[in-house]
Amino acid sequence: MWCARGLFVVLALWTASAQVAVQPRAKPPETARETRAVPNLRVDTSLVLIPVTVNDPLNRPVAGLEKENFKVFDDKVEQTITQFAMDDEPIAVGLVFDTSGSMGAKLSRSRMAAAEFFRLSNPEDEYFLVEFDNAPRLAVPLTRDTGSIQTELMFTQSHGSTALLDAIYLALHEMKKSKQHKKALLVISDGGDNHSRYTASEVGTVVIESDVLIYSVGVFGGMSSAEEFEGPALLRKLSEHTGGRMFEASAVELPDIAKHIGIDLRNRYVLGYAPSNQQRDGHYHRVEVKVLPPRGLPKLKAYWRTGYYAPVD
Repeated sequence: MWCARGLFVVLALWTASAQVAVQPRAKPPETARETRAVPNLRVDTSLVLIPVTVNDPLNRPVAGLEKENFKVFDDKVEQTITQFAMDDEPIAVGLVFDTSGSMGAKLSRSRMAAAEFFRLSNPEDEYFLVEFDNAPRLAVPLTRDTGSIQTELMFTQSHGSTALLDAIYLALHEMKKSKQHKKALLVISDGGDNHSRYTASEVGTVVIESDVLIYSVGVFGGMSSAEEFEGPALLRKLSEHTGGRMFEASAVELPDIAKHIGIDLRNRYVLGYAPSNQQRDGHYHRVEVKVLPPRGLPKLKAYWRTGYYAPVD
């Protein structure tokens, strides 16, 4: 039976609804490229905080679990969970919106997807908009006014190539201006990168060192280049490293998926533990989370940030 002590499933109400540019950069010297930024994931000398989303077999967020329903492993060593909460803080979300030439007729549905996502917004939430084609641009800086973003999207036209990685880099930079603890990017794109200055490796490092979830909505199809074929894997890798997810969708499915992501973001657990390895050596630690469903429930699926860098003295 679908019942257990203190547990319920959060169900979505699936109803119908509704400039700053990155300048070209000079190639940095090798010493600069090898220097690692100070990690800003929420880690200090004694505490690691890992956000976790749990879904049932129908892909619906699950709330009401207890600390005893989770196990956390740091570099394969089980840890003692000392802090546990259902994360219901205000959020900061950067919408990274593809306006490249291949989007074409998909733009109208992409706008509808953004509108559905914003329908779940709270007064204290913050948002910004990064659009990208040949280059990314900060179309709407950090704001609580979702109407200004939707107005900007109304006049968006598709043209040019796809600078996806540069857009994510710009969005992560803009996100640093937010004081919210709960941060995410929502990337809506239809293919791989073919016009960025930054490489996948460089952006991947910045993503891992941030505390920003990445949710991607890939509207694929008609792939005609190597970059487009690599697009799904690129978006999936960037998303899953952060504890987010990539959803592959047709244009018609975009609004429903955007709404689903909004619900996911607002139903996260936070697991805190003091790692048994307290060395401040800057090394990367891999994290694994296991969910132990209460008696009577089926197997549940968890999504979490896959690791963090230890602090450095």
